[in-house]
Amino acid sequence: AARGPGWKPGTDSGVVVARGSEKLADEAKLLSRELRIAYRGTAAARAGDVELALKSGSGAAESYTLTARDGRVLITGADRAGVFYGTRTLKQSVRADGAMPEGVVRDSPARAQRGLNLDIARKYYTPAWIEARMREMADLKMNMLGLHFSDDQGFRIESTSHPEIVSAEHLSKADVRSILALADRLHITVVPEIDSPGHLGAVLKAHPDLQLRNVSGAATQGAIDISKPASAKLVDELDREFAALFRGPYWNLGADEYQALVVRDPQASYPQLARAAVSTYGSGARVQDLTTGWTNDRAAALKSFDKKFKVWNDGLFRGGVVKADPAFEVQYWTGKELGARPPEEYLDEGRKVLNFNDEYLYYVLGQPNTFVYPTGQRIYEQWTPLVVRGTKPVPTTHQRQIQGGMFAIWGDFPNAQTQDQVAAGIRLPLAATAEKTWNPAKPKLSWNEFKALEAKTASSAGTAGTAGTA
Repeated sequence: AARGPGWKPGTDSGVVVARGSEKLADEAKLLSRELRIAYRGTAAARAGDVELALKSGSGAAESYTLTARDGRVLITGADRAGVFYGTRTLKQSVRADGAMPEGVVRDSPARAQRGLNLDIARKYYTPAWIEARMREMADLKMNMLGLHFSDDQGFRIESTSHPEIVSAEHLSKADVRSILALADRLHITVVPEIDSPGHLGAVLKAHPDLQLRNVSGAATQGAIDISKPASAKLVDELDREFAALFRGPYWNLGADEYQALVVRDPQASYPQLARAAVSTYGSGARVQDLTTGWTNDRAAALKSFDKKFKVWNDGLFRGGVVKADPAFEVQYWTGKELGARPPEEYLDEGRKVLNFNDEYLYYVLGQPNTFVYPTGQRIYEQWTPLVVRGTKPVPTTHQRQIQGGMFAIWGDFPNAQTQDQVAAGIRLPLAATAEKTWNPAKPKLSWNEFKALEAKTASSAGTAGTAGTA
């Protein structure tokens, strides 16, 4: 803080970009629209202006410095994302109080991955709804959107390699390109997921010959028969098609809840998988080894796309003769599944872990099983990224391996809520998740104070990037 009048937008105010920082034009144009002041391009800052500038070596990724002094504002950062987040702080301060106080803000996120995971397979969401959530995320300084678009209930993106699997309600590839373009402008990384070898029911409806069946011939829900070469061919064709569409650095392989592994004796229940495991990996191999090998192979099939791979925690098994690729990042969601391992095991292996704790961060439509809709207050007061499973944090020695946290929407009972009800239901939990991934320290504000502040700063939530080129 400093003595002085601070800054507020006036009739002569404008947004300018420092010379050498022309890459910030999109961020500057967006801010000018949001604050309803002029955009003057690359020009010298004058009284009443906001200036944006890239400053190499000025801090960590996504960090920024905001200085309000002498009736001007200067926002600098080492990268575009940092400067963008500085503009979010300025926007929120003006929305809440009409001004930016005199002084200096030095800010950076505690965690590199902060976001929302959206199940569009079981419940269809319109492109406009998805883009509105992205603008909300951007205002909260969230930088990652997971898209789970294939499951037993639907395959929700247009496919040219396998059009027979696509559900009636789906996103066109043009829709996806629009979403990705907005994500780029809002500094959000989109992480696609085609879950396998489970959760493939929509794909298998068109390919019943690849349906996994047990020793009695009964179909196993959502599971593909990984002993058949045609199964790998089909999934690899889909993965390659969509890896070319989603060009970001991450890909979620899924790997969770393969139903062949939830029975008492997988080898006896699925002899074809047991035989394939021995044939491929030797006499000591079991069905879990064949499953681990499947996940490794799906990653290898995408090698040319240079992706970083994520998998759900219950897709990585204890023991076995086949080991999961050590580079896989674990998305830890539950300790309730059969054979679930505690997060410390993955951390002790040296793996990176992203927190999806289903105790706090799972918004499951219809509240099946033991799920209840999460509250922002509970996340705000009790959860941190170190609380990976249940309510107990992992040791702080693993601090650097915890990449961040994701709030997840799942459509188990898709008609339990409308799109608008989902948007309203997640608003405060999403804000609390954003707060605790940016700064996991014990909050200085009470929950009621935080909620009041969120209401003031969110008066224009969902407007970022709605017009023009920004």
